[in-house]
Amino acid sequence: MARALIVGCGCRGRSVGALLRDRGWQVRGTSRGEQGLAEIGAAGLEPAPADPDRPGTVLELCADVAVVVWLLGSAEVAPDALAAIHGARLERLLEKLVDTPVRGFAYEAAGGVDDALLEGGRALVEDAARVWRIPVAFLDEEGDGPDWAEAAADRVESLL
Repeated sequence: MARALIVGCGCRGRSVGALLRDRGWQVRGTSRGEQGLAEIGAAGLEPAPADPDRPGTVLELCADVAVVVWLLGSAEVAPDALAAIHGARLERLLEKLVDTPVRGFAYEAAGGVDDALLEGGRALVEDAARVWRIPVAFLDEEGDGPDWAEAAADRVESLL
């Protein structure tokens, strides 16, 4: 049974997570706050505290994970943290993932975040795929409905 770690498991993450769970995956979702963790648990997913601005908190959760889903294309955090989670923090995480069981990485490359940040994050993920041969998928569609969640779940599954 495959396990996914959804970093940024808000409403859309819970939708994707529920679809993956229904397809036989074990799904762990992250949040920085207690309310988010409670909502993840109420959705039938495994809640895990983590902050994408602190890559070590994410890496701690990767020991039994096959795919990481970086679902932060519409993240609402301070501008400097936003630049970091699509830049330096993302790069650091990708460098460390090669030493974990993770075998795929899905990056949300669309959303409310500035296009330049998303393009920079996409370039980092593409570089990681090329250098470390990490299979990657890009979630390029904007939206939050069932069609979006279905397409995202399909892309995550395609990584294995």
